[in-house]
Order: sequence, then structure tokens, then C-alpha cells
Amino acid sequence: MRRAYESLLRAYLGMFPCVGIVGVRQCGKTTLLDALPEGFRRFDLERARDVDLVSRDPDLFLRLHPDKVAIDEAQVLPSLFPALRVAIDARRDVTGRFVVTGSSSPGLVRSLSESLAGRIGLIEMAPLAWAEVQPRGREPGLVALLVERSTRAHDLAGLLRPRGTIGEVHDFWLRGGYPEPWLRREPKFRAAWMESYVATYLLRDVGRLFPGLDQHRFRAFLGLLAGLSGSVVNYAEVGRMLGVSQPTARDYFTIAHGTFLWRQLPAFVRNPLRRIVKHPRGYLRDSGLLHRLLRIPDLDALLAHPQMGRSWEGMVVEELVRALGSLGIGHDCWYYRSSGGAEVDLVLEGDFGLVAFEIKHSGGTGAGARRALRDFVREQRCRMGIVIDNAERPQLLEQDIVSVPFACL
Repeated sequence: MRRAYESLLRAYLGMFPCVGIVGVRQCGKTTLLDALPEGFRRFDLERARDVDLVSRDPDLFLRLHPDKVAIDEAQVLPSLFPALRVAIDARRDVTGRFVVTGSSSPGLVRSLSESLAGRIGLIEMAPLAWAEVQPRGREPGLVALLVERSTRAHDLAGLLRPRGTIGEVHDFWLRGGYPEPWLRREPKFRAAWMESYVATYLLRDVGRLFPGLDQHRFRAFLGLLAGLSGSVVNYAEVGRMLGVSQPTARDYFTIAHGTFLWRQLPAFVRNPLRRIVKHPRGYLRDSGLLHRLLRIPDLDALLAHPQMGRSWEGMVVEELVRALGSLGIGHDCWYYRSSGGAEVDLVLEGDFGLVAFEIKHSGGTGAGARRALRDFVREQRCRMGIVIDNAERPQLLEQDIVSVPFACL
């Protein structure tokens, strides 16, 4: 499967001396290195021989290998980043010299940003997106049109086309985006792979990064995350459920977010006089992993599950954010909820403007149901409001509000 990040990788190699690829373990970072231009040498810091070669003297290693070097799982060796800065500054005007990848480390992005500020193009990679699983046709998806400031709501209704059937959409939702279960589609393999993945994440990655962590309590926290996905997070309440302090509960969420397992959405606050909910909301980033933790075996069980709506909402949020990331489009994201219950599921802002989203699993949204979206669009002077649903085709609902089926993403 061709990854959407390949074009961004090539573009960044022409702009920056170093490119960093970060993301959750097993999302495809190492495989993306196959798209590097000919001549790149690859070193894997989870291979003993390569660790010994690089770690003995990182400065000397980079002097001996000054160009076209890719270093996989760089978070294993923090001393590499200052050495990279020195090597880059020796020939600051030369682009495309180094590529580093890393996963499962809250401090990795901070280390890259602090040590290599202005010298690195950072790509946050995610598991497979819907457009990568269903690369049909050449029509642009929703986000590709949205980032063009000239696009209006009626343009989306006229230009977008579905990439797949409603059955394929639901199959993707159930499976999630991790590449390996897509390559081997047997349900038993997917279940075993997910179980092994959680154990590996907990014991290998988190245990290595945080050796003093109470793994028994953190495992309980992971199980709790599935039930919390799509809800407003109250750290004090989570702490009571786990038998830990509120600061410890907050630290657990920081670890889950920093290791790319959990996405935390802050509340949208622009009017300090308006009473709104200010706690963050969060989602497990991959729907397949969520369904495994909830012990949902098939689509029928998913559609009957009480968290079906939250699961769908989280999957759509992640698809939109992933699409912006694969294009290298800087953005901020929030959710909005007033004290009276008016809610907007996702608010995105970037150079493309302010856009609000309502997310529904059903195939249609009445005028009353979209009142909160309409009010928010007008109060905040949004560029447009978009309802993501499972309708058969895009439809202009109002002058600045459009309904877009998920299949068109």
C-alpha cells in the first residue's frame, strides 16, 4: 500500500538537512524508509551491532557518514541529537542529509525540536488512513480540497466522490489502520496481533522509558482508556478509579498521548465570558485497537455496543487529523461544548481558516440536530461547517454547511 507520507518525505528532503519521522510503534515508519532516494544507508538502533557502531562516538560516526544516513528508532540514543546538530551546522546549507525515525517516547519530539530547531522537518506518521486503504480514482479527498482557501461548501458538495462502499467503510472502522493486520486479514491473527501489541507497548516501550512506573496500575489505566475514549476527561475521577493521585492520573494521560496511543483534544475557548466545558476530551487513536480493548469481535457487536457512537466519532476525528498531517499542513484542533449541552465534535484551524465538524454515524442530519453547528459557525465566523456522516452522497445543507459521507474522506 502506497503511503500518503511519501510525497511529504520527498518534499522535506529538499527543504531540510534532516527529516524526522515519529509515530506510534508499528505504524509503518521503517517501511516508509524504503521510499528514500537511492544511496541512503540505514542503521537500526534496535539492532545491537548498529547501536554499538553509533553510540560509541556519535560525533565521529556522523563525520564518517556525513550524507544520506537514515537512523531508525533514534529515541534509543538521546546523545545522537546534539551530535546531529553539530554535523548539520558544519554544512548547514545542504539538504536531505539525514533521516531519523522514532516511536513511543514523549521526550522524542521535544528533543528533536530543541536540539534541531530550524534544521529538521518533522513528520508525525499514523497507521493507515481510509484513503490509503481505498486509493480509488484520482479525485481529491475532503482535506485536500479544504486546505485550498478558495473552496466553498457548495464546491465540496459538487466535487467529492466516495472512495468505497458503505461495507468497506465499516470494515475499515472495525479493523483500524495498523498495517500488519491488513496484510494478513485472518480475524484470529488480528486478535492475536493486537493482544501482543498491547503487551509489547506496555512491557517494552513504556517499561523501558519509565522504569519506575507501576505497570500493574498502568495496565489497568489502559483498560480504562477504552471506556473513556470519546468522553470528557476528569483527572480527579480517573485517579479515584485507579487508586492514584490526580497528578499521577494526569501523568498517565501524558504518557499515553506522548506515545501516540491517545489523542487529547483541548476545549475550544475564545470567549472567556461564555460558560463552556473546559476539561479536555480524548480518544484512542486507532479504532481497531479500541475495539480489541473493548472485546468487540465483529461488526454486529460493534453496531450494538453502547460506545459505538464514540468509536465512530474518534475514528473520524483521527482521519481528518491524519490527512492534514500527511500533507504537512500545520493546524490546531479542539472540541467545543457549552454548559447548556451545545456541542461541536471537532474544530480545526490553520492557514485554511476555522472549520467546524459535526460527526454522525447515521446517514442524515435534520435541521434541529445541526443547530449547535450552525450557531457555532456563525458566532465564531467559521469558514464553513461540515457534517461527516454515512449518507449516499455529499449534500449542501445550508449556505455554509455541507454534509460529506465518510467514504469521501
